[in-house]
Amino acid sequence: MILTRAEIVKAVEAGDIAIEPFDARRISPNAYDWRLGDTIRVCETDLDAAQSSEFIEQTVPAEGMVLQPEKLYLGVTHERTHSERYAQMINGDRTVGALGVWVHVSAPLGHVGHAIRWTLEIRVARPVRIYPGMTFGKIIFLKTRGEAASYQNMGQKYTRSSGIDMSRLHEELA
Repeated sequence: MILTRAEIVKAVEAGDIAIEPFDARRISPNAYDWRLGDTIRVCETDLDAAQSSEFIEQTVPAEGMVLQPEKLYLGVTHERTHSERYAQMINGDRTVGALGVWVHVSAPLGHVGHAIRWTLEIRVARPVRIYPGMTFGKIIFLKTRGEAASYQNMGQKYTRSSGIDMSRLHEELA
């Protein structure tokens, strides 16, 4: 079950959902409109699942940054979200999708207990200029059913992210 605007407001006020920084004007009928952070990593080499990947980290300047097709970009949300009561799901926004920007297509689920700034996988169809702080997507909050188990207590790799998380698949393949 997806929380509505009124339920998101209640959950934030009750401390069941944390969004930092929080702006009530960013709540839409069934989601919170999240923004792009100011850091991006660019991959310019071939990737190998058995090796740690190399990316060049850059600050997205106020005047924007042009993303190019056929490159992998890892970005980060401006907001950090957390809930011990609700699962979260992040998606790109139709407005950036209409610019040919695909964002966060492989791992949209934030388990109960996630306390993160989301790492974003970003690809573009054509060159497009992006800006730090621009609305980039929506996050929905999902009511869980059954016994709750916090992601924080499960020893997972990506439990508390404050920046861009790189793939750690190579740790499993070693």
